[in-house]
Amino acid sequence: MARMATHVITGAGSGIGAAVARRLHARGDELVLHARDAARAKQLAAQFPGSGTLVGDLADPDKLSWAFSHQSLPDRVDSLLHIAGVVDLGPVGDLTPKSWRHQLNVNLISPAELTRHFLPQLRLSKGHVIFVNSGAGLSAHADWSAYAASKHGLKALADSLRQEEHGNGVRVTSVYPGRTASAMQVKVHQQEGKPYDAARWIDPESVATTIVMALDLPRDAEINDLTVRPGR
Repeated sequence: MARMATHVITGAGSGIGAAVARRLHARGDELVLHARDAARAKQLAAQFPGSGTLVGDLADPDKLSWAFSHQSLPDRVDSLLHIAGVVDLGPVGDLTPKSWRHQLNVNLISPAELTRHFLPQLRLSKGHVIFVNSGAGLSAHADWSAYAASKHGLKALADSLRQEEHGNGVRVTSVYPGRTASAMQVKVHQQEGKPYDAARWIDPESVATTIVMALDLPRDAEINDLTVRPGR
């Protein structure tokens, strides 16, 4: 991808999202960083000087359109990177509709809504949509039903979008990281009642490397699905 490309990124505040944002910011690309509220947007703008911000609560996808209508959206978008996510473990017998809805809203419906908003710009630039999925998007285990369902749905969204937009030159990639050393992983271990050892899991920088590689791939090729597993 050419230098000074413009990337819209969710989840840039920590983990994989922050690692990707640092890489793209360091090489001089333009960033538009999504934040759930104005205070978070201010933090991100300070963390990545010169970047734009976009405020909207992914937990409430019905209001994203209204929120964006009151902000200036970038004229050009070369990539849309869906990296934000939430997880709430529990057996089917215990998970409430509130927990299901929260994970589906943040992990699936809001990415669909953001994609809808930016498709006109992505078609113009023949851009790239990257969905950071999860190993749970490929197989579901005990206590992971709601999260895995949201991520299985995200795979379906990506696969449909890829077929719909191929003729428009829009590339679509799903990345399926295994367990990654991040704040989310700390929460998962707390919910599992297990001690957390970051050294056992993938460094977010390694996942960022795969995402930037997919972005920079020459136009004659497209990575559809990329699985990244812990190497130790």
